[in-house]
Amino acid sequence: MYKSFFKRLCDFSIVLLALLCIWWLIAIIAIWLHFANKEAGAFFSQIRIGKNERPFKIYKFKSMTDERDADGKLLPDAQRLTKVGRFIRSTSLDELPQLFNVLRGDMALIGPRPLPPSYLPYYTAEEAVRHQVRPGITGWAQVNGRKNITWEHKLECDVYYVRHLTMLLDVKIFFLTIINVLKRDGVGVDTSGQVSLYDTRPVQRPEYLNVGKQNEARSRQ
Repeated sequence: MYKSFFKRLCDFSIVLLALLCIWWLIAIIAIWLHFANKEAGAFFSQIRIGKNERPFKIYKFKSMTDERDADGKLLPDAQRLTKVGRFIRSTSLDELPQLFNVLRGDMALIGPRPLPPSYLPYYTAEEAVRHQVRPGITGWAQVNGRKNITWEHKLECDVYYVRHLTMLLDVKIFFLTIINVLKRDGVGVDTSGQVSLYDTRPVQRPEYLNVGKQNEARSRQ
């Protein structure tokens, strides 16, 4: 009952209350970033895959300018990352716009982090279980080492979460997330791309995803 009904009800209620309390903070950050990013905008969006493999737009605060070199190419990320952008990443404030994703029903507060559509052909049947629930702002993988575990382990954590989803587990992840944020545990400012506390995008697709799919195909022969 919790997984099919009360989880969504809890997410909607909590996020609605949170937005009523912190709308002013979101507005201040948006205005701050508008000027810091040199009118490149305050928000960043990207297509990710949600529940039942449905694509949706995920939103974050934008931490970089769109400055380009003489040839029209974007400058290196390290040069485009603003002081404000570095601050909101290090404090995880760049994730706040995802509360609107939760309100819309694209995401949950707790769940597997959503990955880009390019990963879809490479999941094994077991790994694809992660798409049976709404993706989350934080999840089991993010409170279990995030940067210190392999991609394979991260997906294993996602599957574990789906198969053991309870209110108690969600509450545990929620409080572990707060502790990690306060301790800045796993928080990093990576200037190689738009990566922050709960983001799970690699620079390149892990090779094991290809191998896993191939092994699954062989087992069916």
